[in-house]
Amino acid sequence: MYPNPTSLATALLAAVVAFGANAQEKAAPKKAEAKAGAPAAAAQPRLVVNGVTIPQSRADLLNKELTANGQADSPERQAAIKEELISREVLVQAAQKRGLDKTPDTLAQLDAARQAVLVRALIEAELRANPVSDGELKKVYDDFKRSMGDNEYKVRHILVEKEDEAKAIIADLGKGGDFAKIAKDKSKDPGSKDNGGDLDWGPAARYVKPFADALMAMKKGQTSAAPVKTDFGFHVLRLEDVRPIQVPPFDEMKEQFRQRAQQQQVQRMMLDLRSKAKVEER
Repeated sequence: MYPNPTSLATALLAAVVAFGANAQEKAAPKKAEAKAGAPAAAAQPRLVVNGVTIPQSRADLLNKELTANGQADSPERQAAIKEELISREVLVQAAQKRGLDKTPDTLAQLDAARQAVLVRALIEAELRANPVSDGELKKVYDDFKRSMGDNEYKVRHILVEKEDEAKAIIADLGKGGDFAKIAKDKSKDPGSKDNGGDLDWGPAARYVKPFADALMAMKKGQTSAAPVKTDFGFHVLRLEDVRPIQVPPFDEMKEQFRQRAQQQQVQRMMLDLRSKAKVEER
């Protein structure tokens, strides 16, 4: 993949600005203190490189990204932006003189970059036009909280392919067999067998329905009396502990739900546009 030129330049500029600010602070701390409350620098004068005028919009874009990344405006930042814009223009002109702006590879990358910018602009416009309210997010949170149930469970399991195998394991455990050792030796679940079948803490909603139903019907310390069948095979369960579930408060989860809602919103928009598009192969 090719790096994003704007993001790369923004990161470079941020480093340059920070370095310049630190150097100035070390060299003249009193002067830096005097400027701490000074207003942001005035707009840069028009830059012309080899007769080509650099649009102010390029400086505005870099300023916007630096501000979004938490970089305060300052004379050092404006100087760094000026140097970056000049350097870029010099390099672009050199590339054009070599005809690199007309090679198939470059043209393909420019077209892909144009598409990416337009797609991002459409998504941002859609989200601005249809913001997700806190009320909608609270409803999603409440539904999520209800789906988690009241408790979470610490459970081990042994997964095998055949019911007879599971029944034999249950009989072995009834005679004092070591659950963790049997899990390591016989379980088909690669994610838990090496930990003795330990699935750690989690709500019943984490598991497929037959597994969850069996789990909620068990008592602490109990081993399932019969194999539990799921699409994965046959499970032998041991419920090691139960505790009330602690769902993080709404304010802590709100932005996660917002991101998910926005992703779903964009997905719906895309599916709608795709359904109306006329697609042909010629």
